[in-house]
Amino acid sequence: MRVGLLTREYPPDVYGGAGVHVEFLARELASLVDLEVHCWGEGRGVGVVRHRSWSALDGANDALRTLSVDLSMAAALQGRELLHSHTWYAGLAGHVAGLLHGVPHVVTAHSLEPLRPWKAEQLGGGYALSGWAERTAVEAADAVIAVSGAMREDILGCYPALDPARVHVVHNGIDTRLYRPDPGTDALLRHGIDPTRPYVLFVGRITRQKGVPHLLRAVRDIDPGAQVVLCAGAPDTPGIDREFRELFEAVSRTRAGVFWIPRMLPRTEIVQLLSHAAVFVCPSVYEPLGIVNLEAMACGTPVVASRVGGIPEVVADGGTGLLVDVDEGFEEGLARALDSVLGDPAAARRMGEAGRVRAVGEFGWDAVARRTAALYEEILKGA
Repeated sequence: MRVGLLTREYPPDVYGGAGVHVEFLARELASLVDLEVHCWGEGRGVGVVRHRSWSALDGANDALRTLSVDLSMAAALQGRELLHSHTWYAGLAGHVAGLLHGVPHVVTAHSLEPLRPWKAEQLGGGYALSGWAERTAVEAADAVIAVSGAMREDILGCYPALDPARVHVVHNGIDTRLYRPDPGTDALLRHGIDPTRPYVLFVGRITRQKGVPHLLRAVRDIDPGAQVVLCAGAPDTPGIDREFRELFEAVSRTRAGVFWIPRMLPRTEIVQLLSHAAVFVCPSVYEPLGIVNLEAMACGTPVVASRVGGIPEVVADGGTGLLVDVDEGFEEGLARALDSVLGDPAAARRMGEAGRVRAVGEFGWDAVARRTAALYEEILKGA
């Protein structure tokens, strides 16, 4: 079975959960199918073809540049028997290539443009184009993979013309060999974090979706003895960047031990930071699943997270962490939940241990790849 996997992000250019998903899915799929990855970037390697936007569009709206990459991908996919695209950035490539070469197209939806209206702030009129591209790809796809049950409901709610029988749930996964407790503390010391004091950890992009401003307002009211570590970069817009910086400076003036690491860290350092955190926090206001919560759980760390999207399918409330409703009292609820975990180390340890067991037992990438390859076979048999 010759499969073309289409994505914007692929190592070494991974900045979000969709990129993490594709990286590990591709690694496992390579032993099950004849796999060729098409992604953004320069150059070509074994099994990987990189595409860049047309130079004539340098400086144009990002959505237009994306469409040019999609056409480049579509032209390069001859000979593939099945196409599998990830996110709106590659969805139109799969759709057009499917029509051009007469092969099935599978879409994995990691998020949905209609549920991210704040992206208009980032893309301007390009947001209308990204929504059109996503709708076109999703509604025409031979199958749509949702990364959680909640995501499946969102897909059917946003695209009611879609046949529910074509929407399948295959959860995100985690490599529990890479993400496991690390006793070392050199990464903490390198960033000035005191390993003898508890700390709250956030890892993610500076976006409206990830809820970082909510977190910065919440941590003003938590135990003053706790440190706060923010591995936060890649702001979506100058506006959210300014808001983040102002809130960070305000928090830093009122409490000691607040750290901002504004760049992407190597995975080994992230694993060490996760392993030693007293609690990991995910304040997202929209999250189809949230791989980062699985990463924290695999490192034996309790999680405080929003009760949104697919997060409750990962974080067991009271078992592997605490869930907080996203409502008028969201920031107060975050502060209370964080203090609850910080104030009871024994309970935190039990939740962290349970999280590790859950991550290992239910979310391995080998199982994700097998379920995905089985869906490919089912589609090709029916084609």
